[in-house]
Amino acid sequence: METDPHLVLPSPQEAPACALVIFGGSGDLTHRKLMPALYNLMLDGLLPAGCTVLGLGRKPMDDAAFRAVSREGVARYSRRPLDVARWAEFSQRLFYCAGDIAEADLYRKVKTHLAQCSSDAARPSIFYLAIPPASIPAVCHGLRQSGLATPQQGPACRIIVEKPIGHDWASARHINAVLGEVFEEPQVFRIDHYLGKETVQNLLVFRFANGLFEPLWNNRHIDHVQITVAEEEGVGARGETYEAAGALRDVVQNHLLQLLCLVAMDPPRSLSADAVRDAKLEVLRSLRRIRGDRVESDVIRAQYGPGWIRGKAVPGYRREAGIRPDSTTETFTALKLFIDNWRWVGVPFYLRTGKRMSQRVSEIVVEFKAVPPVLFNANRSSPLPPNALAFRIQPKEGTRLEMMSKVPGAKFSLQQVMMDFDYQNAYTAASPEAYERLLLDVMVGDQTLFMRYDEVEAAWEWMGPILEQWGASSTTWLPEYGAGSLGPVEADRLIERDGRKWRTL
Repeated sequence: METDPHLVLPSPQEAPACALVIFGGSGDLTHRKLMPALYNLMLDGLLPAGCTVLGLGRKPMDDAAFRAVSREGVARYSRRPLDVARWAEFSQRLFYCAGDIAEADLYRKVKTHLAQCSSDAARPSIFYLAIPPASIPAVCHGLRQSGLATPQQGPACRIIVEKPIGHDWASARHINAVLGEVFEEPQVFRIDHYLGKETVQNLLVFRFANGLFEPLWNNRHIDHVQITVAEEEGVGARGETYEAAGALRDVVQNHLLQLLCLVAMDPPRSLSADAVRDAKLEVLRSLRRIRGDRVESDVIRAQYGPGWIRGKAVPGYRREAGIRPDSTTETFTALKLFIDNWRWVGVPFYLRTGKRMSQRVSEIVVEFKAVPPVLFNANRSSPLPPNALAFRIQPKEGTRLEMMSKVPGAKFSLQQVMMDFDYQNAYTAASPEAYERLLLDVMVGDQTLFMRYDEVEAAWEWMGPILEQWGASSTTWLPEYGAGSLGPVEADRLIERDGRKWRTL
């Protein structure tokens, strides 16, 4: 059967040769994620032959030291084992330059290096900002002053910005304005690695390439939606950074709201990047604001206390390095929110995220309305469990449909059964890591899986009343949940007062 060319997104194999310049090249993100992703792209034959990588950082290193550090990162974090011969080939693409992002000398070094690596003036440069948001203006200024990037260069020159984009609506607008002074919007790729995960991408296919579920995807058939991002890890070495953010800013504003948009959006007019992002933006603009007393009742915040993770005792949040002993920064938050549009009015969306929980799980569960209380569901004291559709994002990607079935035998009894689609079992090829897909999309110039400036600002604007009320609060202590648990009892009360329960992780 022929594939309709109008339904095919740009092929990653078409990515041209480029120079990837990583600000923060000696940092943790480069070590754990970017280098393994680039290495795996090369193994798959997807990394352009002329692609070179220049890491920038304050840490003094030469090319050989940078390659050694990168090798360790690949050996430890790559989804494939290190192949010595292929690594030798890949490492010749890696270079390093030490300097301060506020100094013009660093940008002169970058220009010289790029000129030495290739005589092709048309080879695009991609600038990856793996740095704190506060450093973005300095880099944009340096790129503009040095001539490395100007709006007139068009989309051939691109910039990748890591989340979070700011810490509130005003700071996000400022960062977007700074980016807009140097780059056109088609050049800017605001990255959220969750959107690169296979199951998240499959949400669009599941909804809009199948005729089975989309007719049911509305308030007439769906009772509620739960979205969970649970982590086993604590704050680790991110203590000081996390203390200034918290779970609401760190996960809800980007990951959870983006997942909600993909679940709730109306069909886009096409598969173009802007059409998909327009549809997501409409969801954000339709979110009911949580204000006043509703902040207290519909938004839960808590901190993890001491407990056990995989048989090992771990400290509470206030005992972690870099954390104030009187901190009121939340490591867990749960919210109930509504989308006030024709499709979703009246359907609650329950979101939760937390650190030091019982296990690492990210999933979306769509629970359908129960069947009428007659026939098989006539026993009101023991109602049938509703049908549910679960999208598991991590750690084991897949989709599961829960429904009722008759148990074989003479006795007529019912049992809940699962129809499972598991990526690992369904496909022989291993799923690429999120950063592999996203880096390729940048090279191709496909912005579909990246946030547009107005999406970022709309998400921060919606969160404004919550952040303002928390900031004005005189709270000196947050509820605690034991490390290794499912979260605080207050989160259970949030959903149970509506006659529902959180899904078991």
